[in-house]
Amino acid sequence: MIDLVLAVLHHLLVFTIVAIFAIQMTIVRPGLAAGGIARLARFDGAYGGLSMAVIAVGFGRAIWGLRGWEYYSTYWVFWAKVGAFILVGLLSIPPTLRFQRWLRAAKADASFVVPQEEIGAVRQWLHREGLVLIFIPILAAMMARGIGY
Repeated sequence: MIDLVLAVLHHLLVFTIVAIFAIQMTIVRPGLAAGGIARLARFDGAYGGLSMAVIAVGFGRAIWGLRGWEYYSTYWVFWAKVGAFILVGLLSIPPTLRFQRWLRAAKADASFVVPQEEIGAVRQWLHREGLVLIFIPILAAMMARGIGY
């Protein structure tokens, strides 16, 4: 039963993270001003917190799930998936730092609008993040089928 609970929770967390990522992609566009920046910062905070929860629940699945830690600890696809998730997290740092800077600027000046070049730079980071994010479900499908074990 613990395996089912962890699996359901893991999937719900992952789908929520992907939804938040998509929301961030739609918010970060030319003309982003104070209200959008505040919303973006809240979503980004949720993205970070949920990412930590995904790691905890994912390792919980690996330890207490059906196959157990002995299986996953030596499975290169598992570690590739963990590595991809860590890389997504690292790629999310520059946008997060920008979001925080924008939020401070918007609080100091209610008429602040993010400069176009900064929008472009952050969108490039988000595209890189999204590219790596695509590989995570591919690796998950490989894990579910024992491919590469």
